[in-house]
Amino acid sequence: MLQYPNINPVILHITDTLQIRWYGVMYLIGFMAAWVLIRYRTKTLPGWETTQRVSDLIFYTALGVILGGRIGYMLFYALPDWFASPSEIFKIWQGGMSFHGGLIGVFISTWFFCRHYQEPFWKVADIIAPSIPLGLAAGRFGNFINGELWGRVTDVPWAMVFPHAGPFGRHPSQLYAILLEGLLLFMILWAYSAKARRTGQVAGLFLLGYGCIRIFEEFFRQPDPQYGYLAFGWLTMGQILCLPMIILGLYLMSCFGKQSKLCFAK
Repeated sequence: MLQYPNINPVILHITDTLQIRWYGVMYLIGFMAAWVLIRYRTKTLPGWETTQRVSDLIFYTALGVILGGRIGYMLFYALPDWFASPSEIFKIWQGGMSFHGGLIGVFISTWFFCRHYQEPFWKVADIIAPSIPLGLAAGRFGNFINGELWGRVTDVPWAMVFPHAGPFGRHPSQLYAILLEGLLLFMILWAYSAKARRTGQVAGLFLLGYGCIRIFEEFFRQPDPQYGYLAFGWLTMGQILCLPMIILGLYLMSCFGKQSKLCFAK
């Protein structure tokens, strides 16, 4: 059994109510990594020669991630609490962000960006997609430091006892996510997008790849306590929310954008 490192999630106490936490820093690192990667891949695309458009894109998507992630969490995982106390949606410091809500938020904010710059939506989605996994990896590392979203009880040699999860060894599912939906998916998308692809195919591969990986990861992750298993003794809310992603990803890769092609800088 491996020892959980017990890293203090608070980096700096400024006041009793104002703190700098690793989880927030991980979001910042994710956005910075996205800026660097998108800038590298778009430096030869017409209209993207300067950094202004990339900076604006990161600003739009950051708003989508934060607002969509929080609203999505309240809708998908804490709707009764939201109804009972509408102000709960503003208490981000208490935790509670949904990847699927953040993804919807990014879709909406990207639409506004595309409308402002007169860019095709799926072209911009293809630009964004390869950078998302490293942001996911950073966020999952923040989850690991917080000791949250732990895995199911197990006796594998690399099991960990998490501070708030009882005395039993559990799958370090956050580390699985860093490796799979983070590093592995990033390498696949980065290599795939290095060649000219039909518009929408890179975004489609991200949706398909993440959906399949997340469904697999859910077999090792402790289900949300408010739902547990929804059916068959194994189906979780996370798996259900991934099904539309897989369907849309398959559609984009097989049927969409048959004429236009996009080739990034290498």
